Amino acid sequence: MGILELLNTRHQAELKELNYHISKQLENDNSLMSKVVSTHLRTKGKQLRPLLVLVCAKMFAPLTQKAYAAAAAVELLHNASLIHDDVVDNSPTRRGNPTINAVWDNHIAVLVGDFFTSSAMKEALSTGDIRIVDSLCSLGRTLSLGEIDQIHNAREHHLSEDNYYKVIDYKTASLFVSSAEMGCLASGVDDHRKDALSKYALLFGRCFQIRDDIFDYYSSELVGKPTGNDLREGKISLPLLYALRKSDAPNHAEILAMVEQDGLSDQQIEIIQDFARKNGGIDYSFAVMEDLRTKAMQELDKLPDCTEVRELRELFDFVITRKY
Repeated sequence: MGILELLNTRHQAELKELNYHISKQLENDNSLMSKVVSTHLRTKGKQLRPLLVLVCAKMFAPLTQKAYAAAAAVELLHNASLIHDDVVDNSPTRRGNPTINAVWDNHIAVLVGDFFTSSAMKEALSTGDIRIVDSLCSLGRTLSLGEIDQIHNAREHHLSEDNYYKVIDYKTASLFVSSAEMGCLASGVDDHRKDALSKYALLFGRCFQIRDDIFDYYSSELVGKPTGNDLREGKISLPLLYALRKSDAPNHAEILAMVEQDGLSDQQIEIIQDFARKNGGIDYSFAVMEDLRTKAMQELDKLPDCTEVRELRELFDFVITRKY
């Protein structure tokens, strides 16, 4: 059994309660909305973000309805962002299933995403803690800015690691940071322990996205899902950014010219993927993840050893070694 499966088994009852919160919040009397929502919820994904809320909350106190509401709020807003991202990217599938926009069109998808966003806000309000509400609202703003930055960088071909980290901090890591913060706040913790867990979550989120980006530089057959999509959309991630540093690498000028054009062919994407692999992009990215892990463990070292701290160490290992 893998690390994530083991954690899900340990927290099975808690995740069941979480999903009950989510389904109750999404209940409505509109037949079309209910059909779309129920279809969407059939594939729940890894639910790492609400799991992080619950683990951080449980680290300091027994879980309460406040903690479950905070976890549900994060997961609802995360789902809203995915639904809207699929519209922006015109994605036909997610997690191997047709997207809402592919089945019901963009109009319905945008409205369903809005419904998830509003449901997230209601769930956060139910905690009665304005700090949790503020964290969720700030998260929504950050996710939007991250998406805008990513589109702008792709259109203007702004190729730099600084731009890359800013985008992944906004689009990916912010969800994990907010999850850690809300988990602490739900258990009445708002001191150096919350700061340590927030820093851990930022490093965790960066590592999660870098691992995701590495998948994009292999063939779809090897990874088991479509790859090269980011390159098709002009999104240049860490493996290629590093490889492009090597101006003396074979075919560097040709690759750079490809990267700066719009509408890459499948053959061009394969050439770029190969260039990134052959010029150390994958190895460099794994080295960066190991450095992030070291720094994250230093943050956890500031906390008393307990089951939840050990679980967070295990989760970081999962992120680096995961195959999906």
